[in-house]
This record gives sequence, structure tokens and C-alpha cells, in this order.
Amino acid sequence: MTPYSLAFYVDVVTSGTVLGLGPAASPDRVTGVLGSNFGENTFRNSMCRDYGLAEFFWDRDSARHPWSGHHFTLQVHRLAHRDRTLVNETLRARYGRFTPRLRFEKLQRLLDRRGVPLLEIPEVAANAPYFRTFWQPDSHVAVSVMGTYGEYSTPDNLRVGDVYKIQAPMAAEEVEWRRARVG
Repeated sequence: MTPYSLAFYVDVVTSGTVLGLGPAASPDRVTGVLGSNFGENTFRNSMCRDYGLAEFFWDRDSARHPWSGHHFTLQVHRLAHRDRTLVNETLRARYGRFTPRLRFEKLQRLLDRRGVPLLEIPEVAANAPYFRTFWQPDSHVAVSVMGTYGEYSTPDNLRVGDVYKIQAPMAAEEVEWRRARVG
């Protein structure tokens, strides 16, 4: 992993943003930073803009209401396809080359050195034991990691210990709900 792409992931987990774009960023703000090269899926009251690696999601009460930021996801597993167009030009210009896989142990080690802990939290039943989830309590970022091989855990030829996705926000209430389900 190049130091620059690792720096991107460290920045996201530490700040809870992608280039300063938080989960609540408006569609116009996201387009202003990441550009207009995206795929868009719009349903009645929800919208997703897919930039390849990064996806941003919004919802609204009705067509008369403005879009409200819901969350963003970094689909890190997609990089295993080795398609260079999956990394947005703005991200490439800032962070350089992204390699096909992100090893969780490397990410965690860099975060630990910066005093940014990742706490393992229980996985939802449908995903356990195939995935493991780690949460950063200050930024409310969740990191999903391949836990074991199985029916749902071999997409994109990932290895156990590879990061599958990074998502924000994961509220403290969801973390407590997950802990209560297994406790």
C-alpha cells in the first residue's frame, strides 16, 4: 500500500470525512469537491451518487423537501478489480495510486500510532462470522473487515483481514444496540 493511499484511509477514519465532505454534505457540495463524474440512482425519497470507491447517500421527506445527507461508504473491495477508474480523479490527484487491497492490520497500526482507537463491535447476525466491524468512537466511522471465508465472504478475491468497506456515520446508539443483542 502506498503511503499516500494509506494516508487517505487514515484521514477518513480520523475525521469522518472524505476530503472534508461529511455524511451530511449536500449533493451540490459533494459534486463541487468530487466532480460530476458519478453514477446516480434516485428513488422517490432517496439518492445515491457513486464515484467508484466513494458513494454518498441522501434522503428526503418528499419531492418538495431538500436532500439531507445520510451516510457515505468507501467500497474498498471494488479496488480488487484493478480498475483505475474506480478512484476518483480528485482523490488520485491528492493521494496518488491506490492498491487493490487494504490490510486492516496496517490501517489499525497507523491509527494506533496517532492515538485513534478502533473498537471491535459485534457484527449483525447475517454477516457474522464472515465480517468483523471496528468503530472509531470520535469520528463515528465503521470499518468492515473480512473475518473468514464462507458463502458471503469471498467477493472480489479478498483475503481474511482485508478491509471490505468504510462507512460513516455509525452512531453510538447503533453500537450499543449491537452490543445489547449479543450481551
